[in-house]
Amino acid sequence: MAAGNKEIGRWGEDVACDMLVGLGYAIVERNWRVGHLEIDIVAQKGGRIAFVEVKTRTADSPEDPLDAIDRRKQAHMAAAANAFLRGNHWRGEVQFDLFGIRGCPSDYTVEHIPDAFLPPLKTY
Repeated sequence: MAAGNKEIGRWGEDVACDMLVGLGYAIVERNWRVGHLEIDIVAQKGGRIAFVEVKTRTADSPEDPLDAIDRRKQAHMAAAANAFLRGNHWRGEVQFDLFGIRGCPSDYTVEHIPDAFLPPLKTY
């Protein structure tokens, strides 16, 4: 990933964190990793924890940022969330939030989808 893309992604995560704090969430972790999996933001509000994925695109990008969060990405988020929950002995409610941010710091739009999906279950 080019340095510019990393900067845009970091800026998008900052925007999402600011919005979550405005909604009453406390930011617990940013860019939490386990193995090759990552959760952009872990936030908590009361007895509820949110695992948040942020996708940011420039205004000239033809792709909707949220289109990048497919079933495979959701499965990776669920696996990382499971590791976080087990490692922290969490017993509260869980949700998966998505943020799609498009633009630049001076002019942007944000789409926030709280509790966007149920984690995919493994079938045996």
